[in-house]
Amino acid sequence: MITTFSLQETQLDDPTDKILLPPTDPSAEVMESPGYKLVYVNGACPRNYRVYKADSMIGVIFQHITHWSNGVDSLRYAEPIDAAVGLDDFMTMTGRLTATTEQAPTEEELLDKEFDALTSDEWERLKKYVPRVKDLVAA
Repeated sequence: MITTFSLQETQLDDPTDKILLPPTDPSAEVMESPGYKLVYVNGACPRNYRVYKADSMIGVIFQHITHWSNGVDSLRYAEPIDAAVGLDDFMTMTGRLTATTEQAPTEEELLDKEFDALTSDEWERLKKYVPRVKDLVAA
């Protein structure tokens, strides 16, 4: 027997539930550690936390019953800050994190990017951009 479900039956119980709350959301479960914010995502054992450093997510760490881990090494950490620092060190060493002093691309560089690769902020910059033209040549 084939059963069909209506759209209303298949929707979540509470469509206003938020998934992956940012660390600034008042409903987010946030753990503060020096230099890092740990935001609870889900899980019972291990519990999953997103790690933020200077408002940028750098990865995920896990709280087990007896220890913490970060998924990038096989070490077991006693404290969440140690797992976050280990994750941060690994990501920096492998070049996956860039320095925060890196210059934003110029509008000319943004014009060379693929259409789908532009972020909404980059689109806003391009909307306001007026190219400087030195010499116009009629063809």
